[in-house]
Amino acid sequence: MYLQDIPSIQDIISAETRIRSHVHRTPVFSSTKLNEIAGCRMFFKTENLQRGGSFKIRGAMNSVTIASKSWIKDGVTTHSSGNHAQAIAIAAKTMKIPAYIVMPHNSPKVKVNAVRSYGAKIIFCEPTQEAREATLEQVQKETKAYFIPPYDSYDVIAGQATMMKELIEDTDHLEVMIAPIGGGGLASGTLLATDYFAKNIVVYGAEPKEADDAYRSLLSGEIEAVNNVNTIADGLRTSLGKLTFPIIKDKVKEIILVSEQDIIESMKLIYQYLKLVVEPSAAVPLAAVLNKKGQLKDKKVGLVLCGGNVDLEKLPFH
Repeated sequence: MYLQDIPSIQDIISAETRIRSHVHRTPVFSSTKLNEIAGCRMFFKTENLQRGGSFKIRGAMNSVTIASKSWIKDGVTTHSSGNHAQAIAIAAKTMKIPAYIVMPHNSPKVKVNAVRSYGAKIIFCEPTQEAREATLEQVQKETKAYFIPPYDSYDVIAGQATMMKELIEDTDHLEVMIAPIGGGGLASGTLLATDYFAKNIVVYGAEPKEADDAYRSLLSGEIEAVNNVNTIADGLRTSLGKLTFPIIKDKVKEIILVSEQDIIESMKLIYQYLKLVVEPSAAVPLAAVLNKKGQLKDKKVGLVLCGGNVDLEKLPFH
């Protein structure tokens, strides 16, 4: 990791400059009908249309391009069940270096196939955090590849923050922002960007009830583990990191919990009115808005559609 402290405003501006030619400036969508349903004006940042199908390419590209050439000469490695794996594979291909990706054997097939298509080598492991870390350690010993964490890295957080900087610039005076929370990289970057570029925006986190570790962590004041995870939002099944948790704890307004049915219904609404296919994790912010619509009445609300990598044969609203 190059950055050793919480990213500054200049770190985020530099990250944006560094990755600009490697990522899309994704468009912002709106829907009159969805606004009527929610009772507020919503602006959807469509990171599902991003390279690799998710916001993750921002943090991956920033991490690779900010690193010393000597650090990445033997390639890069990470552990991920999907979107971060794809982002690292793309970043490595862009930089013409090897990528070694540790993936749980039960990772979605659509994401495994995508990682392979970008030329990365996949090493499968058991679907536990301990197995991921042990396998990654062995891969690092064998390859000397440079580890880029999925979220708990200031380099990654600075890259993810560029998403919110764009949304602020491309909308007119947002009042509220809703970001999904898994490991906390996107949420941390969102909170920092609003703090630096638009202090008036209130940021809420959104999380499935079936993976409510961030919600519990705020209550207890320390990082709580994910227990008995049973959510279709596979991108939000991870615990907060040591670097992401303090930022979220300090700056987030509240974490809104949503049910599995809320997530499925929100996926359907996004498909129906925005004409976009998103993965379950990306529908969590809309589900949160619909749960809180009394509090958000007539507000200008930003939402990030964090990814679109979903197996079309397993859409939950079929």
